[in-house]
Amino acid sequence: MQSCEISADSTDDPLSSGLRSKRQPRIVVIGAGLAGLSAAKALLESGFTDVTVLEATDRIGGRVQSVQLGHATFELGATWIHGSHGNPVYHLAEDNGLLEETTDSERSVGRISLYSKNGVAYHLTNSGQRIPKDVVEEFSDLYNEVYNLTQEFFQRGKPVNAESQNSVGVFTRDVVRKRVKADPDDTEAVKRLKLAMIQQYLKVESCESSSHSMDEVSLSEFGEWTEIPGAHHVIPCGFIKIVEILARSIPKSVIQLRKPVKCIHWNQSVSKEIERVADHNSDLPEENKGSSVFVECEDCEFIPADHVIVTVSLGVLKKRHESLFHPRLPEEKVMAIEKLGINTTDKIFLEFEEPFWSSECNSIQFVWEDEAESESLTYPEELWYKKICSFDVLYPPERYGHVLSGWICGEEALIMEKCDDETVAETCTEMLRKFTGNPNIPKPRRILRSSWGSNPHFRGSYSYTQVGSSGADVEKLAKPLPYAESSKAPPMQVMFSGEATHRKYYSTTHGAVLSGQREAARLIEMYQDLLQ
Repeated sequence: MQSCEISADSTDDPLSSGLRSKRQPRIVVIGAGLAGLSAAKALLESGFTDVTVLEATDRIGGRVQSVQLGHATFELGATWIHGSHGNPVYHLAEDNGLLEETTDSERSVGRISLYSKNGVAYHLTNSGQRIPKDVVEEFSDLYNEVYNLTQEFFQRGKPVNAESQNSVGVFTRDVVRKRVKADPDDTEAVKRLKLAMIQQYLKVESCESSSHSMDEVSLSEFGEWTEIPGAHHVIPCGFIKIVEILARSIPKSVIQLRKPVKCIHWNQSVSKEIERVADHNSDLPEENKGSSVFVECEDCEFIPADHVIVTVSLGVLKKRHESLFHPRLPEEKVMAIEKLGINTTDKIFLEFEEPFWSSECNSIQFVWEDEAESESLTYPEELWYKKICSFDVLYPPERYGHVLSGWICGEEALIMEKCDDETVAETCTEMLRKFTGNPNIPKPRRILRSSWGSNPHFRGSYSYTQVGSSGADVEKLAKPLPYAESSKAPPMQVMFSGEATHRKYYSTTHGAVLSGQREAARLIEMYQDLLQ
C-alpha cells in the first residue's frame, strides 16, 4: 500500500519566499510529446528554473513513435513534415541535417502524401481487375474538383444547404455521384466503377482526417485547416529525432517517466485528503499549503504548482475530463471537448521477402464494387478489413526493404487492434490476393502495426472538426483556467496545449509544437519582470 505524499520542493533560490515576492513559479507540464517538450524547452530557455514534465508512459514523444527494424526506421505515428515555409518542425529537421537524405522522390505531390511521387497508384477491384488509368485520372480530377468546393464553405462563407447535413462526406458523395451519373460519355460499367471509387476516396480522406467517416467531419469548418506551403518530407532516420532535438536542452531530471496523473486540483481547491496529508507532514513548507494547483499522481504523490500545462490528447480529455480536474471544468470547455472530434488512424506494415507488385506501383488502392451505392462506411465487426483503404509501397526499397504500409481508420481500426498479428497478416494477405488476382502472394515475413485507439494514454490519433463543432471550440479548448473575466484567483493555473488546441494546424506535428510554444509564451509574458 503506497502512502500519499506531497512534494516539498526545496530550493536555494533566494527569491523563493513567495510568488508575490519574486519566487520562481512552479510549472508542471503534463505529457512529454511534441507540445509538452516544446513548452518545457521554451520555458527553460527563457529563464524559468522550476519546471517539471510528467509523462505517463515509459518514453518521450507521445504520438511520435519510430521503431527500428533491421536497418530501417518505421513510423507508427507521425510520418510527414507537412509543408516547409515557416514550419517549426521542418526548420528543426533542416537545421540539424535530418533532411539531407530526403530526395525529390520523397516529396508528396498534391493533397495526399505518399512515400514517393514516382510511379503510379494501382486502383484494384475486389474482382481482381485494375481500373484503367484514364478512368482513375478522370475520377480523380472530378473528386479533387469537388474537394475544392468543400473548402469554399469556410473560406468564402458559403451557406451550407440542409441536404448536406453540414457533412463533408454527405456533400462529397452526393455531388460526385450526381456528376458521375450525369456524364453522357461514360458507359454504365465505367459509371459503376467511378461510383465505387467514391467510397474508396472517402476512406482515404477519413484516414487523413482521423475520423470514423467523412460523414462526421464538418463541411462548414473543413476549410479552416490551413496547409503550410512547400514540399512534404519524411525523416529517413526517424521522426523521433525531432523529439530528441527538443529534449536535448531539457535536463534529464526535469522529465519524469512512468508518472501518470490522476487528478489536477486547481483554483486552490485542495482536497480533504491533501489537507490531511499536509497536517501530518511537518516538512511541508507553508508556501506549498497555499499552492493554486496540486497535481495528484497515480503513485499517490501530490505535486504543488502555480501553473500546469496539460498536453494530453483530446481522446484522453473526452474519456477522463470529469475525473481529471477538480473542480470540474467549466461547462463551456466541457462542451468544446465533447463537440470536437478525434478518432483512430492506424498503420499496418507488411514486410515481404520479394515484391509481388511492379516497380512502377507506388500504392494499391482497394475499390469494392459492391459499394457503388453505399451510404455508410461502417461495417460489421467480422468485415473490419473492408475499411482498409490502401497499401503504400515504402520507397526506396534499399532503405525499407519490400514493405507495404496499410491504412485503416475509425471503429474498424479498433477492431483490428484487438486481433493478433497472425490474424491481421492473414487477412491482409487474403485481401491482396483477392484484389491483385494473384492467389500465390505469400504471407509477409513480418508485421508491425500501431494501436493508437486502444492505448489508454492516447485514445485516438489526432483531432478534426466534427459536425456541430467549429474553430471557436478549438479556441475554447485552448483557453487557460480560471477564466480571467470571471475570477479573482491567480491566473493561468491550468493551461492547455497539443495539436487539438491549434485552430489552423490541428492534427499536425507543427500544430503541436506551436501550441506548446504558445502556452510558454503566455507565462514568459506574465513573468517578464522576474525573468529579466
